[in-house]
Formats: sequence, C-alpha cells, structure tokens
Amino acid sequence: MTIQPNIKPVALVLGATGGVGGHVARGLVARGWIVRALSRNAAPAAKGEPRFHWIQGDALNGRDVRRAAQDASLIVHAVNPPGYRDWEKLVLPMLDNTIAAAHAVGARILLPGTVYNYGPDAFPIITEESQQNPVTRKGRIRVEMERRLRAASKEGVPVLIVRAGDYFGPRAGNNWFAQGLVKPGKPVAAISYPGRPGMGHQWAYLPDVAETMLRLIDRAGDLPLFAFFHMRGLWDQDGRGMIDAIGRVIGRRPKVRGFPWWLVRTAGPFVPLFRELAEMRYLWRQPVRMENGKLIAFLGEEPATPVEEALRATLADLGCLEWEPRPALPSAVSGKDQATASSAG
Repeated sequence: MTIQPNIKPVALVLGATGGVGGHVARGLVARGWIVRALSRNAAPAAKGEPRFHWIQGDALNGRDVRRAAQDASLIVHAVNPPGYRDWEKLVLPMLDNTIAAAHAVGARILLPGTVYNYGPDAFPIITEESQQNPVTRKGRIRVEMERRLRAASKEGVPVLIVRAGDYFGPRAGNNWFAQGLVKPGKPVAAISYPGRPGMGHQWAYLPDVAETMLRLIDRAGDLPLFAFFHMRGLWDQDGRGMIDAIGRVIGRRPKVRGFPWWLVRTAGPFVPLFRELAEMRYLWRQPVRMENGKLIAFLGEEPATPVEEALRATLADLGCLEWEPRPALPSAVSGKDQATASSAG
C-alpha cells in the first residue's frame, strides 16, 4: 500500500489550548491546514476542539515534539508552563525542542513575541530595530529565546516573530484585561486599572493578532529567514480610552479604582502569577508603544477590529455582559480600518 503525501499543509501547534495558540490554530484550519496539537491532556482537549488532530505528549519531551512535527511546514510555539510555575527553568528547554524539531523536518517557527524584551532605554516608541536591554528576569529569558531563534535561522530554520501589546479577547487565557480590569463571571460594575492616570497603554485584540500572523504565513515565501514585526493594536493614549469604550459597551460608566499593587507585592512570593504581574509593573508606569510601519509596508494594512466590537466579544466570553450569551468563536476577526481605544471615544 502506497501512502499518499498530505495535500494540505501541516502545522504543529504547541499551546493550542491557550489564547494565541488556539486562535492561530483555528485560523489555520479555516485556511485549509491540517493542525496537529500536542497536549499532555489530549483526550479532553479533543472534546473541546475536534477540528484539531490531538497528539498526547509534552513540549518538554523532545521526542514527543519531533514525532508530532513529522511532515509539518510550520510549528507555532505558543506554549508556556502552566500557572507560570518554574517559568525560568522550563521555557528555554521547550524552545530548544521546537528548534530541533523544526530543523529536522524543515518547518518554520512562529513565535508570539512580547514587549518584555525592551527596557526603559527603548521607550516610549519601539521599533523592530530598538535595542533590547530588558530589566526583568522574564525579559532576559525572552531575549535569550530570540537569540536562539536567530541562531537557528542562520542554520536554515525559518523564523517569524510577531510582537504585540497586552492581549484581550475571547479565550485569551492569562491577561491583564481578564485578571486585572474586570472580574470574569460578573457584570462590570467597576474597573481596576493598573496604570497611572493619563498614561498611555497598548492593547492587542487576540483575533487581530492571530489574523496578522496568518496573513504573514500566507506570504511565507516573501519572508526572510529571520522575520519579525510589531503590531500597533489598540493604542489608548491616556488610559481612559479603554475604560470609556467598556462603558459604551455595557451602557453605563463604570467606577474606576486603582489596581491593588500592594496585594500583588505581598502575595507574590506565594502566588507565581502575582510574582509575574509585579515584575511587569514598569510597563504600566510609562507609555510604551510599538510602531507597525514595517508590518504595514509588508502587508499593506494591519487587521483591526473596531474596539467596541472587540470588547463586546471579550466581555461576553468572560461572562461580564448581563444580556448576551457566550458567543460562538470566529476563526479570526479582522477589519479594514485601524481602530484605537482612544479614538473610539
């Protein structure tokens, strides 16, 4: 019996149960890809998302990753240690396994990037060419991840990194919006805002992030071996734009109170997530904005869902709207006009 090669392209997604990994995986399926998803709990995950080909395995096990990557032309590395536990010990070994698998099968690596790579010397406007001088433990690890990816690209492994602001959106996983601004499962009565009054902040609607990545993958043949882009996302110029837009969606102006940083500092030694939040406080104390000129020059536009539409989908998914059921999740959402939280006000 002759085994016919796959007609459809194959992608391996590490982190398909998470926010960005799940959105990218669903978008790939919508574009006709075969999506394999590696998971330590494949059977229950398959019940939640039957369109993926689930494979039992662990991103920390190099043999599991290599086996799942067979015939793949793309590996989406969107995996993090659960609960942020032992982040500094586990992140780099997981990436090394992805690099080894990509090298073996000839796949491109897609990495969702972060702003953690940059320190205050690069603020307030960050481009792809800005110097990476991180001031946090997590930032230094992120820089090392990209250094290893750049080294891999010099050995022939194609790499794509897309950097964006703070994620929000349906099924977004751990993020400031769901864990700081609002309380999931409850109607929005008050907002805990982490930033200083009058300080700008950059957000990224997760379906737009996924769509941007997918459009770049659509043009993989035009990308250099090591490609990296910044997204503009939703720029809230004074911290009020996001709050006002939430008010328009819920039909009333919510109360605004300061984020309890004291609690985060106190509980940080005992709660890994709080420790991670405290380390990133510097990004809320000054404006930090990534420019997307390079992305626009390549794609012609950046996918941008109108802010109120994005917030309505996000709040409904979090159970924060009293009058709307949890929405069906689209594979990817995009818009023709660049929307900002501040201009929507």
